[in-house]
Amino acid sequence: MNPAALQRLESRFPGKRGLITGGASGLGLATAEWLARNGWRIGLIDLNADRLASAAERLRSLGALEVFTAVADAADDEAIRSAIDACAGAWGGLDYALNAAGVASAGYFLDTPHDDWRWLLGINLFGVVSSCRAELPHMLAGGGGLIVNVASAAGFASSAGMSPYNVSKAGVVSLSETLDQEHRERGIQVTAAMPGFFRTNLLDTARATADEIAVARKIMHASNLEASPVALEILLRAARGERYVVLPAQYRYLWRFKRFFPNAFQRFMVRFRNRAEQRMLERQKRREASGS
Repeated sequence: MNPAALQRLESRFPGKRGLITGGASGLGLATAEWLARNGWRIGLIDLNADRLASAAERLRSLGALEVFTAVADAADDEAIRSAIDACAGAWGGLDYALNAAGVASAGYFLDTPHDDWRWLLGINLFGVVSSCRAELPHMLAGGGGLIVNVASAAGFASSAGMSPYNVSKAGVVSLSETLDQEHRERGIQVTAAMPGFFRTNLLDTARATADEIAVARKIMHASNLEASPVALEILLRAARGERYVVLPAQYRYLWRFKRFFPNAFQRFMVRFRNRAEQRMLERQKRREASGS
């Protein structure tokens, strides 16, 4: 199977050298699987050594020409840049990079500890900064490349109760825009991917109350959207030159709503959050009643 997404990508980058941070699970691994089916060299960087080993074995079975793995924390600038340099150095360059390492948190601003801010921004934002700082020199030396930074719909739809996550993802969007402007004339495209909820393991390490995580899991599973089609759509749209990839369709409506009617959008988000909180209170009351 060679979808149009990969045909277009490979016509731009026949060297087929890809690297993915947060590549051992979720969107990162789903993207790597598409590339592996088409004989790419794939570098995976992740903090979880066991998942990395399992992912590498799967990619080889799918047809990856070569798999490079490195255990590194996205928040560790020296470690992440060393891993990327080692991968690109082994292959003589780098064509495609997906920066997908990320974590989540929830809770109102005044209830969120400063340590949670440092933890989340260190991975979600500064991890992308470190990755791009390592990836760009290799792409510049090779005359071009494509970087996809995984932000989120939270980067523009800044829902209450998610301030660190919202800020981190808005920062990723802004960083991607800036880098694309700085490097597009030298053949490098930087795309911001802004997916809404889809099924992934993001909540496994989330810092939030049990109720907040329960609500997020319910929305995630109700989306009925798996990582693999999300990965393929991002590949397709980035390969054809799009600088913003917002998906699925209902989130594109939200994005336009925010851009054209920002005041109305803010009022809509307040109503949305109030309804969500009311549902949480009703669930809590039912649990208390059933336990009495």
